[in-house]
Amino acid sequence: MLARLVTILTFLMMCVLLALGFPLARSVGGQAQDALFSDRLDDTQYAAALAGDSPPDDSPTALSTQMVRYHDLYGITIAEVGRDGRSSSAGGEIRAEGPVLGPLRDAWSGRHSSNPAMIMPWQNDPMIVAVPVVRSGDVVGAMVTVSPTDRLRTDVAWSWALIGLGELLALGLCLLLAHRMASWVLRPVRALDAVTHTIAVGRLDARVSATAGPPELRRLATSFNEMADHMEQAMHRQEQFASDASHQMRNPLSAMLLRLESVRLVVPPDADEELTGEITAVHEEGKRLTRVLDELLELARAGGREAEPEDVDLVPLADDRVKAWRPRAADRRIALERTGTAVARAYTDPTALGSAVDALIDNALKYSPKGGAVDVYVGDADGSLVIQVTDQGPGLAPEEYSRIGDRFWRSPRHQNVAGSGLGLAVARTLIQAAGGTLTLSPAPDHGLRAAITVPRLRE
Repeated sequence: MLARLVTILTFLMMCVLLALGFPLARSVGGQAQDALFSDRLDDTQYAAALAGDSPPDDSPTALSTQMVRYHDLYGITIAEVGRDGRSSSAGGEIRAEGPVLGPLRDAWSGRHSSNPAMIMPWQNDPMIVAVPVVRSGDVVGAMVTVSPTDRLRTDVAWSWALIGLGELLALGLCLLLAHRMASWVLRPVRALDAVTHTIAVGRLDARVSATAGPPELRRLATSFNEMADHMEQAMHRQEQFASDASHQMRNPLSAMLLRLESVRLVVPPDADEELTGEITAVHEEGKRLTRVLDELLELARAGGREAEPEDVDLVPLADDRVKAWRPRAADRRIALERTGTAVARAYTDPTALGSAVDALIDNALKYSPKGGAVDVYVGDADGSLVIQVTDQGPGLAPEEYSRIGDRFWRSPRHQNVAGSGLGLAVARTLIQAAGGTLTLSPAPDHGLRAAITVPRLRE
């Protein structure tokens, strides 16, 4: 953003400098040419006046001598050109042709030539000045001077070079000022961006300074801090509510389950089967409600977790989790194995990642059939590291994958399997806290594959 803003400001300043520089350069060149033209016009008019006062047959007189000296001294060709087009003085040979013809015609008409168009430094055109020669009230010829413009063009070129150098220096100064101004304006924006990222990764107490930058951005920083305060308070209240609600409901629920268990113990064996069934159903629903509360509490804790990434070898982590769940798998006669590489060093939060792997293995064992297998693979995946948990369960329909991870959502085909629909939501939250991503896809044969991708440790 800084580069774009500096580019815009520099472009605008460049346009201003060019808008001022071109007229200035043209004005300097025009003034130098006007001074030269005025000087040559005075010389030519003086020579024309002398020629008009001289008799027609006075060829090798003082006028001719002065014209020769003028030519030798200044290097300027000067001659009197009659109406027949022939030079009649000794200051140089001038032919009534080419660029000289236009000024001559003006002079023969009784007018002196005008200042020509501006002579650019890269042009070699001479300056031609023609003045009518009048004798006894009649225009008998024209006095013409043809001046080289080398010095004029050199002076103009140097003037333009100085103007260009001044423009470059001014542009450099403008670039420096634009950079300083853009940095001052964007400093609060950069700070706001950094704090926003910090809050996004879980540090809700981060705030931006509201003492730098333009007043509008200071007001924006103040408003952002107020919004962050309200958001932090709301999230803390939400987490506290979930935690308090889970704990407050756990005590009466535990008491209810104990009483139901007591009732089941005192019910005689020959009691009505319908009554016994209802008591058992209520007891199972109570246990299910306990699991829901546990998962809600875990979800609240996962949502408020701050990532603490470190150097983690995923292989021992996966082996520990597989070992912990192997008794549960054995009860269901499910083969639970870890496959893949021998070393996989990642940069992640081991606690959050371990809890997420637990949630995925639990989900895989829950839906895998007895006698099936669950594979926990650790290996490479496109420059990152992956932990894949693959089961042999019924899987999901293609249209159901977009709903995976929604809280309390379960596939209609799995309603007979115990669960609350919070397992994958908890796993996704924990994986995000660990700095990774969760991807779910169909297994190669049948079932579901859950892949946790985490960043590789940079050496």
